Amino acid sequence: MTLHHSGRGRLGLALGAFGASALLLAGCAGGGGGTATDDAASGEPIIVGTTDKVTTLDPAGSYDNGSLAVQTQVFPYLVNTDYNTTEVVPDLAETAEFTSPTEYTVTLPEGLKWANGNDLTSADVKFSFDRNIAIADPNGASSLLYNLDSVETPDETTVVFKLKTANDQVFPSILTSFPGAIVDDEVFSADAITPDQDIVDANAFGGPYAITSYDFNKTVEFTPNENYKGLLDAPVNSAVILSYFAESSNLKLAVQEGDIDVAYRSLSSTDVADLATNDAVQVIDGPGGEIRYIVFNFDTQPYGATTPEADSAKALAVRQAVANLVDRDAISEQVYKGTYTPLYSYVPDGFNGATQVLKDLYGDGNGGPDVEKAKATLEAAGVTTPVALSLQYSPDHYGPSSGDEYALVKSQLEESGLFTVDLKSTEWVQYSKDRTSDVYPAYQLGWFPDYSDADNYLTPFFLTDNFLGNHFSDQQTEDLILQQAVEPDPAARTQEIEDIQARVGELLSTVPLLQGAQVAVAGTDVDGVILDASFKFRFAPLTK
Repeated sequence: MTLHHSGRGRLGLALGAFGASALLLAGCAGGGGGTATDDAASGEPIIVGTTDKVTTLDPAGSYDNGSLAVQTQVFPYLVNTDYNTTEVVPDLAETAEFTSPTEYTVTLPEGLKWANGNDLTSADVKFSFDRNIAIADPNGASSLLYNLDSVETPDETTVVFKLKTANDQVFPSILTSFPGAIVDDEVFSADAITPDQDIVDANAFGGPYAITSYDFNKTVEFTPNENYKGLLDAPVNSAVILSYFAESSNLKLAVQEGDIDVAYRSLSSTDVADLATNDAVQVIDGPGGEIRYIVFNFDTQPYGATTPEADSAKALAVRQAVANLVDRDAISEQVYKGTYTPLYSYVPDGFNGATQVLKDLYGDGNGGPDVEKAKATLEAAGVTTPVALSLQYSPDHYGPSSGDEYALVKSQLEESGLFTVDLKSTEWVQYSKDRTSDVYPAYQLGWFPDYSDADNYLTPFFLTDNFLGNHFSDQQTEDLILQQAVEPDPAARTQEIEDIQARVGELLSTVPLLQGAQVAVAGTDVDGVILDASFKFRFAPLTK
């Protein structure tokens, strides 16, 4: 449901969106890091607005921020990060530690229950990881489990993860992210994505909240899960309504008029700047880490492997020409008013091993474009110009400025005389399917890290079995990524992370463009909006 300000009171809006039956359930309180009292969760529902979209509730079938925004509220994780820290600590687990260089052992408390009353045991944990790897959904995150050999369950409260390679530095962090969500083995399919409504109908939730009503990409209604026991304190609100907006302009209007309590992803930079001058709302900033980039499909891009004129050298020259022509400063200033900053490598500023390799390799050497360099690159490879390039973006998933961003990229490429760009857009739900089905030769993506380590900007993108599904494969890159993930020496690992960026900078599987921060806008009566270093926006602490 898209909310519009219509003169209806706050209570009327909440009742209309939430429903009387759900409000009756709102007195339930969760277990969490302590037992919530009725007073702690007795306020009126918090309404959160977003333009993000869900791909699927099933953690095995999604690897996008819109899906994670729901999953992190309702599914349990063995380990997690607390607010305002990147340290991995037990969540659902009682203990979690390496018991040998290739074994990570987790113990669970006895008596855990799903919201539906089913027992939550080690069998659910093993089932969750086994199915994720077996399904290997192209829009899922199973690629992150590349080092997981098997999962053993000696008893109902013990889980042993057997790893292929010793001294894995990132496996605990991976468990806090997409493939770490635990699901109910009595509800979910072992070999296929489970439909959203089946999950909701079965009340198959174990996180701080359960979903009591679900209208796909319209509204989700959350109430505290009284069976939740984990790291986070129980919700201090009685309920949360997540409302989806088709247009960011409507999202802005809703938060400034008080029809919603919090707007999180994605308002335009102009809207955020305008709202910052409005005394009725507060603008909350969080740590950076978001990146925006262009992906090339190595099969279908110009001169790609499955095209009639397939030629890997010419295909590389095309990618290099794009890297020589994009003007990140112009995009940053003209489109985003400086709220996104130029990104010249694959690991963004603030993370271990970040470099500016693309500034050194492409353009004028100072971050600006260089038409003559692009022209020379194409000529040396024998590429006929102008190159016809199909470029796709999503108008709803990465914010309303995506159209302006990619119109500017198109003009930068075409003004050189070296490209003609066919620019098109597709709504996210279809886009997420098309991009992994070789429909788009070159296309927009953005990335929110799901764990706070440079590895999260490398492993999902550049292993052969990668999240992008863009047919990129390079053995040298693969070896370096696998090596850094198990490198215990910090200095050596930093060097390996830098070496990976240098290598993929030469090959250009993707062209990074921008780095941005997290932003939320809330009413002045709202507390508990925490945009922390884990990059997860969690509903439990929201109050008003």
